[in-house]
Amino acid sequence: MAEAAAQDGTARRGKRAAEEGEEERGGRRRRSFQPAAEPLGTTVLHAAVDTRPQPLPARYFDTGTTEPVSFFLSGLEELLAWHPSSDDEFNVCAVPLAQRQPPLHSRRPRTLLCHDMRGGYLEDRFIQGSATRNPYVFYHWRYVDIFVYFSHHTVTIPPVCWTNAAHRNGVPVLGTFITEWADGEKLCEAFLAGGEDAYRAVSHQLARIAQHYRFDGWLINIENALSAAAVGNLSPFLRHLTAEVHGAVPGGLVIWYDSILESGTLRWQNELNQQNRVFFDACDGLFVNYNWKEEHLERTRELAGQRHADVYIGVDVFARGDVVGGGFDTNKSLSLIRKHGLSAAIFAPGWVYEHLGEENFLQNEDKFWGLLEDYLPTHSICTLPLATSFSVGMGTGMFLAGKEEEAGPWYNLSAQEIQPLYPERRGWLSTSCCLQDAWCGGSSLRVQGTIPPGEERVAIRLFSFQMHAPPKLFLNLLYKMEGPHRDDFTVALELTTWHSSRCHDGTVTVLPSEDEPHGRHHPHLLPAPPPALSRMLAACSHGAQGWTSRCYEQELRGCSLRDLSLLVSRQQASPQETSFSCLLGELRVLDAGSMAASPPQVQSLTASQLWWQDGPSAEQLSLSLTLRWAFPPGRAACFRVLSQGARCHRAQPAQPQLLGLAHGCQYRAVGLAVPRPAPGQSCQLELLVEPVLPSELPVGPERWGRLLLVYSEPAGGSS
Repeated sequence: MAEAAAQDGTARRGKRAAEEGEEERGGRRRRSFQPAAEPLGTTVLHAAVDTRPQPLPARYFDTGTTEPVSFFLSGLEELLAWHPSSDDEFNVCAVPLAQRQPPLHSRRPRTLLCHDMRGGYLEDRFIQGSATRNPYVFYHWRYVDIFVYFSHHTVTIPPVCWTNAAHRNGVPVLGTFITEWADGEKLCEAFLAGGEDAYRAVSHQLARIAQHYRFDGWLINIENALSAAAVGNLSPFLRHLTAEVHGAVPGGLVIWYDSILESGTLRWQNELNQQNRVFFDACDGLFVNYNWKEEHLERTRELAGQRHADVYIGVDVFARGDVVGGGFDTNKSLSLIRKHGLSAAIFAPGWVYEHLGEENFLQNEDKFWGLLEDYLPTHSICTLPLATSFSVGMGTGMFLAGKEEEAGPWYNLSAQEIQPLYPERRGWLSTSCCLQDAWCGGSSLRVQGTIPPGEERVAIRLFSFQMHAPPKLFLNLLYKMEGPHRDDFTVALELTTWHSSRCHDGTVTVLPSEDEPHGRHHPHLLPAPPPALSRMLAACSHGAQGWTSRCYEQELRGCSLRDLSLLVSRQQASPQETSFSCLLGELRVLDAGSMAASPPQVQSLTASQLWWQDGPSAEQLSLSLTLRWAFPPGRAACFRVLSQGARCHRAQPAQPQLLGLAHGCQYRAVGLAVPRPAPGQSCQLELLVEPVLPSELPVGPERWGRLLLVYSEPAGGSS
């Protein structure tokens, strides 16, 4: 148990040993450790060591380590019995759905990505990440409108790491409700043939689940025959579910999979037709089966009318059955789908990982999406700040300020940051993920290309915008040139704005169409940071570990931002083409007007669910505990959870060591090795929570959360 004695104010993966206390020598009596007066905002907890088994709910925590895990629901009984619990807070998405352009409800044909890999809930089920080597990651979010997490469990709740990553990049996430085979028939008979109250109870629970875990809706996949009574209630069920989801989740979606006919027969149509239109009319969209030909697309386009963008034509990347394209020929499918103005549903893009293997996954992944680029319109950012270190949510080490803070593989999609466009121009430009070197996180963005003969420079488009520009922007770029001729090049940023007679350097306008001319702006290089940025950019003239840091400012009036590009120039003109390679470690675009606000403070830091175990040595204990705190919603990009070690005597605190990253206001520290207190002795463990703001302005330690856990063995031992 842990009891709050005083409260004043307010492993990334696996195990990390806290500093081990030293025993007093010479047979002197050990005295209880009395902590000095703690600074304002420190929570002090007193705990008695108790190594008796105290299991946590197996649905929400790994039974071996107590790490929080994502979960699914099996069967109708589990669905109807579900209710929110304080134990499942780790599964609630912490990242609001970012705005972007064009919005989902535009009539532009969309791209739905349906992730189906080996039954689901693999390494991605570990909410705080894992030490997985060469994991599957997805990062080409600019091409995608909707993400679906698919499995064959009755109720697939998307692992929260996927929802965090997708939302950060502006992509809504759907779970899956599926019934199939004989068990599916029984389940459907129970809730569809059971009458209005029965199917309304199911739709109400599905909407509550999406609302509670903060994902965006459902793919409904009924793949079993239905009785006349059941199919009679199917369309009303879809209508009620769609209304419930729309009411519970802003921008919520319900999409129906092409499987059941109006008669209740299970027969995939591979098109929208009169036999399945009733279900399309009852919800937000139709996911069409994969075995279509062009004539199916022609009929679908005609019948869909103005809702043509709500029809998602299925493309199985594994090319199972009689399909068009698949694999590296998936572009053939997309070409036909776009020809008829329809949306696409790309199923199982993990083919790249599963079929081609882990070894060269990132290169093969870029090749796969590069081949589809012509058929996948991109999306634009429409809010600031933009801050990214280009992390894809994995790494072979964890970097901070250009140094490897911790070696070893890691995987956590919640740590994935906003991703660029990954432009490719065959033969002269490529962008890719670099795991060997990074400024912050696990990876940097490698930009490689050539400057053509006679040209001074090339521009590489990194991000697209559709937003009104604030009067003044601050920009920061951290980069590192590679290769033997790195000093032959200069690197800068270029902003383009949509054309407007009222836009000039230094009034709200309507965004014009894409084919209108636009202006180019080269932000002014700042040799030193302005006062508002001085804490963040202590030295803009140089970086560290070979990285170069550059700060810029740009004043704009009456302008709308269009693109942000990297300019690579050579120092001297040359009749020969010149190759370059550059790593981008961090990029920030900040509204100068929002820089003055002081950061909030972490408040109400507490610890609960303490789990003591013997070991790893006779002089140590293993401690796992859950930290919770309060912080204004949406103000933090993440939190760094740190330990200053455990000690049983008065001494200088150790240097803070990173335990892991939290993406909500809770963190489960697992397997901390702390010194075992002697009889009559108290020891203390100090834990810190450092907020990281979206602008990445550093937050001073006086605003961190600080918890002091004072623990001792009870009289008679710990168990």
